[in-house]
Amino acid sequence: MRKARITRTTKETAIEVEIDLDGTGTYDNRTGVGFFDHMLDQLSRHSMIDMTIRAEGDLHIDDHHTVEDTGIALGQALREALGDKAGILRYGACLLPMDDALVRAALDLSGRPYLVWNLALATPKIGTFDSELVREFFQALATHGGITLHVDALHGFNAHHLAEATFKAVARALRQAVEADPRAAGALPSTKGAL
Repeated sequence: MRKARITRTTKETAIEVEIDLDGTGTYDNRTGVGFFDHMLDQLSRHSMIDMTIRAEGDLHIDDHHTVEDTGIALGQALREALGDKAGILRYGACLLPMDDALVRAALDLSGRPYLVWNLALATPKIGTFDSELVREFFQALATHGGITLHVDALHGFNAHHLAEATFKAVARALRQAVEADPRAAGALPSTKGAL
């Protein structure tokens, strides 16, 4: 049962995240930030991780706290649902095209958080969404999920396409990494004895 539920409450946000790593990509995400909900839906659908997220934040200030805190809570949920990580593939990578955009994501569920970010979005906004929050979300996810994550935009000019390709590429890489390794027989994917 690789499931987790995380509740995170601060003076800025109240977040509830529920995930099932062995789901079918069913989602119900409501953060009050339309574009971000659309991206979370992509993350769920393409990772095949069932995801329900509820967020109430100080949107009268801006979207920053809601987006970042959702990344924190989702990272914590991933870490909890993975448990000791025995029997998983651990690594995942995806090269994802979306029209003009081509984004590469590679990750390691190592327990050692690190983000390498080579993605520039040409516009400060995607609709009403601050473009810089795409990176903020993945920084929070990697840090609190214990994920080494590399994201590289190889081509692209449309900010919406680049952002969406990033969420989908990370989702596909995550799908691969959390899968059970049929040859590992439940062994930990490390020579250290712990991840």
